Amino acid sequence: MLTSFIVSGIIILCCTILPLIRQDYWTFRIFDYPRIQKLILTLTWIAFLLAFEGYKSTVLLTFSVIMLLNAIYLFYLIYPFTTLAPKQVQNTSSTQEKDNIRVLISNVYEDNDDIKGCLEVVYRSDADLVLLLETDEKWARGLSCLDEKYAYQVKVPLNNTYGMLLFSKYKLQQINIRYLVEADIPSISCHLELPSGQNIQIFAVHPTPPVPNENPRSTERDKELLLIAKEAKESKLPVLVMGDLNDVAWSYTTTLFLKMSGLLDPRRGRGFFNTFHAHYFFLRFPLDHIFLSPHFKLITLRKEKNFHSDHFPIFVQLQYEDTANREQKDEILKPDEEDKEIAQEKLEAET
Repeated sequence: MLTSFIVSGIIILCCTILPLIRQDYWTFRIFDYPRIQKLILTLTWIAFLLAFEGYKSTVLLTFSVIMLLNAIYLFYLIYPFTTLAPKQVQNTSSTQEKDNIRVLISNVYEDNDDIKGCLEVVYRSDADLVLLLETDEKWARGLSCLDEKYAYQVKVPLNNTYGMLLFSKYKLQQINIRYLVEADIPSISCHLELPSGQNIQIFAVHPTPPVPNENPRSTERDKELLLIAKEAKESKLPVLVMGDLNDVAWSYTTTLFLKMSGLLDPRRGRGFFNTFHAHYFFLRFPLDHIFLSPHFKLITLRKEKNFHSDHFPIFVQLQYEDTANREQKDEILKPDEEDKEIAQEKLEAET
């Protein structure tokens, strides 16, 4: 029993330590994802130790202190995304329709055939802006009926699981479909005009994840996100960045993205809102995101019903306010010199 306890504890600790190694290979980066699961496993390990009176062993007692420190560290990492933490994006005190935007983001899963289910979610949410990812020609044809409801569209259907369909009730201008890092991985940049006349800079992204069957490194993902971060920081307009970022909200890369872009995460202080994997409750991570400049306050943030995709759709309703930028500027995460150096290294990395 002593050996089993120690071996299982070492495995858990290794899963915590590996992401601390600044390597882009998937064997390190993939362990950024399951921090909730690692915390649960650590607490379970401690509970078993107490149940089997393992604390009577000096070796196990010493090891249990290390495991307790591991639990504290993991909780520290996910704490900003619990309801115990302060909200990074404030709730709005009033709703003005002319400066209000409802956004739906959904990775539909390309091999999924439940187009009807997707349409039901879109119609039920009545979103003003809809971003659908992993959309190929089949999905583009099946969702063409949305053209009647959404006067503006940007369609990039691809058969490589990185297609994008963007539908908007509001006017879209300066539309630019770009392949920032990889020749077959698109992103969308455009300006959206609210009914009030206020323009917003929109970025829609879906970089590749660091997994063996997709991309063995996170280099391309990190570079694309930081390129978007740089543009968001330099934008003269309020900014929304949305999509399946293939990265968890609490990872170093996503935190670095927030620091370099000056954007805020409405998840912070409200919960995890895990969107992937929809079919395995014990393996769920927050991969689908919307980040916003401090010009916005929050009305609603929720997960929508799954329609046989491996992702849950996520819905957010935001309010643009003239005073919000001033009121929320202190919530922006500030990069230190090390952050800036690492960001520059990632931007200059060969892909």
